[in-house]
Amino acid sequence: DKEAEKRATSVYLVDRTIPMLPERLCNFICSLRPNEEKLAFSVIFDITEKGEVRDSRIVHTVINSDRRFTYEEAQQIIETGKGDFAEEVLTLNRLAQRMRKTRFKRGAVSFQREEAKFKLDAEGKPLGVYFKEQKEANQLIEEFMLLANKQVAEFCGHHKVNGRAVRRTMVYRVHDVPNEEKLEKFRTFVLRFGYVFKADKGRAVAKEMNKLLGQAKGRIEENVISNLAVRAMSKAFYSTDNIGHYGLAFPYYTHFTSPIRRYPDLQIHRIIKDNLRGRMNAKRIEHYEKILPEVAKHSSETERRAEEAERETDKLKKMEYMAERIGEEYEGIISGITAWGIYVELPNTVEGMVHVSRLPGDYYFYDENLCEMIGEHTGRSYCLGEPVKIKVTGTDSMTKAIDFDIVEDTGEDDAEE
Repeated sequence: DKEAEKRATSVYLVDRTIPMLPERLCNFICSLRPNEEKLAFSVIFDITEKGEVRDSRIVHTVINSDRRFTYEEAQQIIETGKGDFAEEVLTLNRLAQRMRKTRFKRGAVSFQREEAKFKLDAEGKPLGVYFKEQKEANQLIEEFMLLANKQVAEFCGHHKVNGRAVRRTMVYRVHDVPNEEKLEKFRTFVLRFGYVFKADKGRAVAKEMNKLLGQAKGRIEENVISNLAVRAMSKAFYSTDNIGHYGLAFPYYTHFTSPIRRYPDLQIHRIIKDNLRGRMNAKRIEHYEKILPEVAKHSSETERRAEEAERETDKLKKMEYMAERIGEEYEGIISGITAWGIYVELPNTVEGMVHVSRLPGDYYFYDENLCEMIGEHTGRSYCLGEPVKIKVTGTDSMTKAIDFDIVEDTGEDDAEE
């Protein structure tokens, strides 16, 4: 437990996982392996065909799983209607899609960011970079996970004793309202792409954000817009002070579903156990009030550290991949502009930089207000979201940087024709 508290989370790098708990626990003893009896906490729901929750209860259970599916296997059933437990999978998917629709109607933000994945050889060398598409099988798991987490948060955070609501100290997963200054910058950015973002506060921001992301879906600037939208929003974190979860539009939310890989979930399981067994006395309440603020703070910090480690290994593998492709040309989109150069993102999510000194034909300066790189004499400019053609010119294994040059279209081929 001391080591789990110190780590606070499992870390998922490109080529390995650094678990919070020993592998013997997280992959065997505490894993819901098929055809093995396992002890668990279950949140059992009575749900109508319309996806409305009639009743729920949190109970100790013994689970004997009949089948473990991969996302790909479940998606195959959803698409074809055929396979093991097809009726059950299709029913769950139907309910999940209805709950998802309701959640967005109530003001949840629909962030659908595509993740970069790598194809590695036996030595960990990247052979390819590709998008991992989120399909209905992923959404199925997500919706029921959200439902369970929400129910547990309501049970633990607003528990009833003799019919009266009693607040309990616990770890919430919270998400603050958007920062108005960041939203103003976001509004200026998206206007360059022809999008009008009207809202500046409250639930109207979520509604407007969903509308904009829907308009950008499938367009060349989609990934840039999505990344900017995420940066404009607040970051979720752990806290004993419940301010609600803006992005999910939930007044109560916590993390309960992954006690083998997140320490806050492990604490929530202990709190549930104390509540269900009638042990939440004054001594236990004092204990949680003493330790949980630091658990929340430390877990938030280690989560950020884990995310940074994951980003760094992503950058490393992308650099290694592009190091084998020096001299090759690609189409990309300008994803960032700074005083020292422009960043270009390729369709496979690889991002490199064209240094300002290597921009063709002129001396350039950075206009922060317009977010443009502008030629001093020619007036040639580069702006966020603009499609460009680049050549890979170098990589740096120390900084994990990838260098590009702009390839100018001279029109010579057309002239010859």
